[in-house]
Amino acid sequence: MVISMGNILDVVVRSIISLAVLFLITELMGKKQISQLNLFDYIIGISIGSIAASLSVDDSINYIDGALSIVVYGVFATLVSIVTAKSIVLRRFFIGTPLVLMNDGKIMYDNLKKGKIDINDFLQTARENGYYDISELNCSILEPSGRISFLPKSKFLPATPNDHKLKVSENGLVSNLVIDGNIMEKNLKNIGKDEKWLMSRLNKMGFSEISHILLVICDNKEQLTVYLKEDTMEGLQVFE
Repeated sequence: MVISMGNILDVVVRSIISLAVLFLITELMGKKQISQLNLFDYIIGISIGSIAASLSVDDSINYIDGALSIVVYGVFATLVSIVTAKSIVLRRFFIGTPLVLMNDGKIMYDNLKKGKIDINDFLQTARENGYYDISELNCSILEPSGRISFLPKSKFLPATPNDHKLKVSENGLVSNLVIDGNIMEKNLKNIGKDEKWLMSRLNKMGFSEISHILLVICDNKEQLTVYLKEDTMEGLQVFE
């Protein structure tokens, strides 16, 4: 096969166009796409990469057609990011929700199967995170990105309560009771509370408008931490 200067120049031009379009689309989509935080972003990323690679070397693909295809994927991903920021339902559909794999030191076998996580994969990931003995773990969560996060038991935390023989209580999982001004009724039910209880606690803290609240989390001691939608506001806490 004879490679002419014309073919080489065509590949160079295509590659430059492909890189330029990719750069512009990445700027449009933001750094979230680079980190591939979830399955949807991953699909968008490999699709755009595949199109860009084909555009660079396949002379049967028109410049405009290839660039337009990348733009369509990028714009769609941007629109999804916008709507998922406003809608919890769509956020769960496109991004997914965390899945508890271990709680209170007990492995949730049904959730392992639901997340298609083999026990050997779970143990390997635990070792990769420095936990060779899973009896040291209190909680573990499969994140929407596919990564597994771990929370060790209190006496095995990097701090030194165990070294000082201090009595400590387990941290446990926190519950998100309000997200983007929406009350998470299912999470309230999981901790044995209802909306009336939540609003009573928030009113005591001085929060009457749920729409102004960005996030409310509740720990296993029923301590609430409230974050308002204003960026300058710090979390406010109250004990029962």
